[in-house]
Amino acid sequence: MSKGRSFGGMGGGNMQQLMRQAQKMQEQVQKTQEELDAREYEAQSGGGMVACKVNGLRELVSLTIKPEAVDPEDVEMLEDLVMAAVNEALRQGEVTREQAMAAITGGMGGLM
Repeated sequence: MSKGRSFGGMGGGNMQQLMRQAQKMQEQVQKTQEELDAREYEAQSGGGMVACKVNGLRELVSLTIKPEAVDPEDVEMLEDLVMAAVNEALRQGEVTREQAMAAITGGMGGLM
């Protein structure tokens, strides 16, 4: 390799520009992740008999069960309604997170 040439034929300026772009993208990803962590997602099941809210950190922050959903003879139905509502709220959060990250990274996948 001759003096003054870099590996792969990339000039120093191009590498610096790439590094700046990567740093800017990383900052954008961090900001978006913080915003997504603060968001809340709501879901219902059983026609509104069970409602829940989760945050972007995937924590359940509220759960509401209407009294008429409570049947001591059919606890399993209530369990199913709770799971359905919580899983739907978590799914909403995950879809939103995936879409937001794809918009920033342009589908770069695990590179960021």
